[in-house]
Amino acid sequence: MPSFNPSQNLAWLYRGTSEIFPNQPDSQGVDENLVQRMAQTERPLRVKLGIDPTSPDVHLGHSIPFRKLRAFQDAGNTAVLIIGDFTAQIGDPTGRSEVRRQLTPEEVKENAQTYLDQMRPILDFETPGRLEIRYNSEWLKQLDLAETLGLLARMTVGQMLAKEGFAERYNQDQPIYMHEFMYPLMQGYDSVVVEADVELGGTDQKFNIAIGRDLQRHFGKQPQFGLLLPILLGTDGVQKMSKSLSNAVGVSEDALSMYSKLEKTPDAQLESYFELLTNLPLNQLSENPREQQKQLALEVTSHYHGKETAQKAQATAMGLVKGNTTDTETVPEFSLSEVKFPAKLFYLLNASDLCKSSGEGRRQIQGGAVRLNGNRITDINLTFDSPAELDGKTLQVGKKKFVRLVS
Repeated sequence: MPSFNPSQNLAWLYRGTSEIFPNQPDSQGVDENLVQRMAQTERPLRVKLGIDPTSPDVHLGHSIPFRKLRAFQDAGNTAVLIIGDFTAQIGDPTGRSEVRRQLTPEEVKENAQTYLDQMRPILDFETPGRLEIRYNSEWLKQLDLAETLGLLARMTVGQMLAKEGFAERYNQDQPIYMHEFMYPLMQGYDSVVVEADVELGGTDQKFNIAIGRDLQRHFGKQPQFGLLLPILLGTDGVQKMSKSLSNAVGVSEDALSMYSKLEKTPDAQLESYFELLTNLPLNQLSENPREQQKQLALEVTSHYHGKETAQKAQATAMGLVKGNTTDTETVPEFSLSEVKFPAKLFYLLNASDLCKSSGEGRRQIQGGAVRLNGNRITDINLTFDSPAELDGKTLQVGKKKFVRLVS
């Protein structure tokens, strides 16, 4: 049964999409337009998303292609999620200034399971025929030397050096290892094996997706379409979301932390966050940026934690801002067992990640931004002799950052 009809509303397809390629009718009658392919194919499309579980941490930036994959599922198509347990042992060199550390199979397996667990609130795991999970070691481990050489023969060194990152590394005399050249070819071969109609990826993945098209054509398959999605800026509104830059919102974070981070999304980023992280109609949002921040935080937190928990997190956050909350159930905890006593307050601020350094802790205390159970602290030398003095109390910096201290 066709997954598409000409009258179907395609807002779900174009929402948050940076580019669909190719996007021109072919003069020979071969379909080179995704909407045309959807209209002419009397079966669900096979929509590929490949992930290399090089880290167990999944943040909202990672969720964007999964959300698009879910949209294709809801439109009647088959999501083909490829776990790059083989390619992850190389690591995608895109945008890298140095070679990635190669992971062990055990590390990849553990990270892959974590990924899948964190994606359950997004993808449809239940409806028969809507999700196919494959591991690319299934076919890549079987390639012999002759087949590997055949793949290598599809690319030139010049083409590889045109890939993002390689030219810069070459010109700066940074080493480029031969196995890195294999990465785009192997992930492209994934598209051949699973017979992908569409491949999803960030805007930095166009080269890799195009390689998949070339290899499908070489092996006599119908070439896939590429659908590119934006790279999400972090909560600082400056750099792409990354845990290492301390501007990320993890999909498995507790509800209060998630709500509190999203509630301070920069005004300039609100529209893109709504478009990429929610299904709310963009023309029905409040005109007040502050109300938009609260609506965004509540909507996204509800998706991962449920509406009731999200509303509770909202109420707790508002109470902490006013300094009158008695609800500490959803406040993230920090174990005092990690601290050696006696301990100064500025050290606790650093150890609990409320401040990036002890120096910043001192400055926040001096500036009057630090509260303990709602009471402002201004003594930079305040010292606690034992965990008992702090057990159960809420330590707060500014209006949005807080932890409950537990012994």
